[in-house]
Amino acid sequence: MNYLEKLYHKSYLNSTVVLCLDLAVSVLSSLFAISLAKLFFSPSGISAITAIWWLSGSLLFSCLFFTIFKTHKAIIRHSTLHSMSKLTVAIICKFVALAVLLYVVPSIEVSSRLWVALILDLLISFALLMIMRIAMIVVYNFVREHYGRQGNIERILIYGTDDKSVSVITRLATSPHYKIAGFLCYDNKLKNYKISEYPVISFKDLNSLERIKENYRIDGVLFAIEDDAREEQERLIKYCTECKLKVLIAPSIDEVVDGKVMKQNIREIKIEDLLGRDEIKINIKEIQENFAGKEVMVTGAAGSIGSELCRQLAGFGVKQLVLFDNAETPMHNLRLELEERFPELNFVPVIGDVRLRPRLDYAFRKWRPQIVFHAAAYKYVPLMEENPCESVLVNVVGSRNVADKCIEYDVEKMVMVSTDKAVNPTNIMGCTKRLAEIYVQALGLAIEQGKHSGRTKFVTTRFGNVLGSNGSVIPRFREQIAKGGPVTVTDPEITRFFMTIPEACRLVMEAAMMSTGNQIFVFDMGESVKIAHLAKRMIEFAGLIPDKDIQIAYIGLRPGEKLYEEVLSNKENTFPTDHDRIRIAKVREYDYADALKVIEDLETLSRAVEIPDMVRLMKRTVSEFKSKNSKYKVYDEEIENE
Repeated sequence: MNYLEKLYHKSYLNSTVVLCLDLAVSVLSSLFAISLAKLFFSPSGISAITAIWWLSGSLLFSCLFFTIFKTHKAIIRHSTLHSMSKLTVAIICKFVALAVLLYVVPSIEVSSRLWVALILDLLISFALLMIMRIAMIVVYNFVREHYGRQGNIERILIYGTDDKSVSVITRLATSPHYKIAGFLCYDNKLKNYKISEYPVISFKDLNSLERIKENYRIDGVLFAIEDDAREEQERLIKYCTECKLKVLIAPSIDEVVDGKVMKQNIREIKIEDLLGRDEIKINIKEIQENFAGKEVMVTGAAGSIGSELCRQLAGFGVKQLVLFDNAETPMHNLRLELEERFPELNFVPVIGDVRLRPRLDYAFRKWRPQIVFHAAAYKYVPLMEENPCESVLVNVVGSRNVADKCIEYDVEKMVMVSTDKAVNPTNIMGCTKRLAEIYVQALGLAIEQGKHSGRTKFVTTRFGNVLGSNGSVIPRFREQIAKGGPVTVTDPEITRFFMTIPEACRLVMEAAMMSTGNQIFVFDMGESVKIAHLAKRMIEFAGLIPDKDIQIAYIGLRPGEKLYEEVLSNKENTFPTDHDRIRIAKVREYDYADALKVIEDLETLSRAVEIPDMVRLMKRTVSEFKSKNSKYKVYDEEIENE
């Protein structure tokens, strides 16, 4: 490895070296100005004593002002107008200080020739320092061109020409994996233009993209903005998959941890990126103030939603975080992650089951949480159709146990995570979540009306399917594709709403902050997605052809499944809030005594595994519960004929 190659791999010059070079150039500029003055004016134009004072002052003032303005601290290859303006101000300050010095020294005769020489010093210093920086950038780019191509580097085009797209140039300047070949856009407005010396290339259709791939030897297309990727999924991304180009994305802010912005690496785009929506705006500062210094407990902490709540809460400066879950391995993994990512976080992992009141009592009594997020639940619809008693014990009785302990131990607020399946439920799981909502809201209203002691505020949040959660459709499709298929879809027309886990958790915390108690908040889930279309796109993303390389098999709706999910946030069934993505559900209110009696009866029946009587009671209590594609549909007819 020669010197230039070592220089490239070192990535940047030491700031002390840059300072020494700047000082040398500045003093040499002064010497050059003095020499020019002697040459053009007369040998006696600048005396020896004047030259000594001049050069000494040049060295002193250059060192002083370069240090003050930290001109040597900037990485030269990333120089901006701001950094260049700081250098300009430092040179001007040197000029002014040098002029004052030469003026106040008694032995120096101040004349017009001296002022001309000083101005020459200023101009030469500015010119040479700028030339030196330009030369450094040129040398760096030359070295990068010759030594940066070693290894498996990929040539890419950046989609778009806006500021975020252009900023990717800086991000990839030293990348050992990617080399920018230009910018790609759909229209011809900027055709034949260049941005930072990179050409702007336009495409129209698949054929034009194939020509671009061949002519520019392109390996992939990089999106700087997720919104652009979503807008181009039916055009450019489809073209890319057809002509075997990688589709990459440079995610923006991933999360804020301990006040630091953590950014993801550039990666291949995933189907999840195309199902999302515009970034949800939440008031991070207010949320942080709301949770900072608080004792917080999360039940179901090791699950998909619970674990993400823990990650986000960890960045909000909570005093202590109590993790409550009965899943040993996921809890162990979460513990290792939190210890690594948040070494200063005070957290306590507790193995426990919400069905066991004594274990819950121990956790509340020992750690005294001020805020509780209740995310512990059974969630798989077909599995709960087959195991209804366990669904009731966990989702209904467990929620009652947590709510009661919140009252007993004077918790400020309990936030319960519910589901869109609680709206007009067609399955056991959805009905159990609706029953949990009923109990929690009835208890909160009883406290509000003075019928029950306590001060806890109860908040319920509803949302639909979350992308990438344990057991969700996308990981399952991905696994089926990896095995060569078939990809199984229940029905060609089935649709679902999706939300990413982080945005769901952010909305949960936003709702918790804005609630005054006893509301059921519902989230705007955006547009529904046809699952068959999702399966086809995932197969295409894998570079395969649907129904040729990978078959799609339709297996029929499973017990309790709906063809279409309920729209959570329409104006007919909700009230607006100050947040455009959060609304308050219009729901029937229940008397606490009636709700308590139902829960107690359901607990007795579920523990005795009296399934028919238990399901009948669920349907009588939640009158909108109508089973679909389920053996429990027979009880609907019984109750209607009563």
